[in-house]
Amino acid sequence: MNDSDLILDSINSRCSTRCFTDKKISEDSLEKIIKSAFTAPSACNLQPWEFILITDKDTLRDMADVHPFASMFKTATAGIIVCGNMEKCIKNHEEFWTQDCSAATENILLAANSLDIGSVWTGIYPVTERCRYLSDYFNLPDNIMPFSLIALGYPGQKKNIMDKYDENKVHFDKW
Repeated sequence: MNDSDLILDSINSRCSTRCFTDKKISEDSLEKIIKSAFTAPSACNLQPWEFILITDKDTLRDMADVHPFASMFKTATAGIIVCGNMEKCIKNHEEFWTQDCSAATENILLAANSLDIGSVWTGIYPVTERCRYLSDYFNLPDNIMPFSLIALGYPGQKKNIMDKYDENKVHFDKW
């Protein structure tokens, strides 16, 4: 398999993991995952993202309280909160920070998958209660907005990879 096939295989085999083993993720792997987030595209290259890397077991368990679909944090061995720095937004077009943080989040998911580490993206922004919970929990500065909460760990069960391609949603040159 050549490099482009490996990359496409990693992209196409990514799926959400909600059950993890207790095997720890190495610092080297976590660094590779975080560095991948920084390579994401961003509007005007402002890179409005900030990251909170979580490895403390108690803090990970507390993340399960953010919303009803975050219970996988009880078994995750690491987590990442992607935040937007509102001081690094395009003036009069502040809303682009969500696209930038989405791209960084996706890079985290893809990097994790390439390292055989499972992940799942749990949505935080724009749900006010979830944003407030994380802002209060981590004592975030006023200019930092939590965007996504990602659970990481080695998969505790076999991947359930689905082919999501739908040719009916692809339109060539016109609708």
